[in-house]
Amino acid sequence: MRQVISGNEAASLAVKLARVQVISAYPITPQTTIAEKLSEICGSGELAARFVRVESEHSAMSTLIGAASTGVRTFTATSAQGLALMHEPLFWASGARLPIVMVDVNRAMAAPWTIWCDQTDSVAQRDTGWLQFYCWSNQEIIDTVICAFKIAEKLLVPCMVCYDGFFISHTYEPVEIPEQKDVDEFLPPRNAEYKLDTENPHTFSGGTLPNYFMEFRYKLQRAFERAPEVIARVYGEYVQCFDRTYDSVESYAADDADAVLVASGSAASTVWHTVKALRDQGRKVGLLRIRQLRPFPAAELAAKIHPPQRIGVLDRNLSPGTGGVFTQEVRAALHRDGHTGRIHEFIAGLGGRDITMNNIIDIYDRLEQKTANASAINWVGLNP
Repeated sequence: MRQVISGNEAASLAVKLARVQVISAYPITPQTTIAEKLSEICGSGELAARFVRVESEHSAMSTLIGAASTGVRTFTATSAQGLALMHEPLFWASGARLPIVMVDVNRAMAAPWTIWCDQTDSVAQRDTGWLQFYCWSNQEIIDTVICAFKIAEKLLVPCMVCYDGFFISHTYEPVEIPEQKDVDEFLPPRNAEYKLDTENPHTFSGGTLPNYFMEFRYKLQRAFERAPEVIARVYGEYVQCFDRTYDSVESYAADDADAVLVASGSAASTVWHTVKALRDQGRKVGLLRIRQLRPFPAAELAAKIHPPQRIGVLDRNLSPGTGGVFTQEVRAALHRDGHTGRIHEFIAGLGGRDITMNNIIDIYDRLEQKTANASAINWVGLNP
């Protein structure tokens, strides 16, 4: 069934289709309409889930940690300062190996106070032990959220699905909504091997000494090392069921390109349209879209880079004192693979500023003419 819906509605419908059993969320713009829609779905009886109203995002995540420990399927959504308030329990969720799924509607971090978009909120959580996926369309949101539950439950690792506030969350697009029976076949009910059970008691998230703590982190790391294989297998199953395919790194016109821009989120859509226009003019430019930050798809990215291509990375985030987070990940991945070329860093669109086709054309001009600074941040679209 095809409907014209917003990105936030797509996320809400995916949660319904996944037959989530416990939802807890605190409203924060631009995520609020997810919580509103899910409360309506639960209140009407369309989804037989417990919707828990809480007083903060910290409480929302803490509630789900308790619920997920009983073996049920759980979900929440947040943005920006709300995600930052969850920082402490995010570690509890991953350390306890709980397959919670969360949507983060990307919003810039205050101060100054803002409700507009960049990715700094989610990239700041990259070390908390959560898988992170980044979407560029409403169709991709509904598909990725459904896949996220299956991936998380296979790996026993929590998962964050991210997309840009307002640019995607409040934009309406035609979306193909899967049939419930097909989702049920693709995503059966969660069957937790270890859970809170009075008939079979275990200790969960107890204290530990140096004798054992390191082994817990080792096992979590091994799960992330297995993740690329599991993610690829789930995507393969998804395309068989729904005829829509995804990859960790997606390429457009990049194989023979002289200059390639690496991007994620809604900005990648603008790059895609710009590449199409520039290709019509005979310019050999391309796009590599990164769909996940954790685990970072290093091998997949390296396989799609063909030296001596000039590489630029477009970041809609900033780690002060370092630069763009995707840039740092790309540099580490490619240099570890033996790539000796310069990786050029471009930062644009912070705080919801538009990233226009003219901005992208300017970036390609600087890459092709070798005027981009390879040893410093190239800021795009700053006010004069």
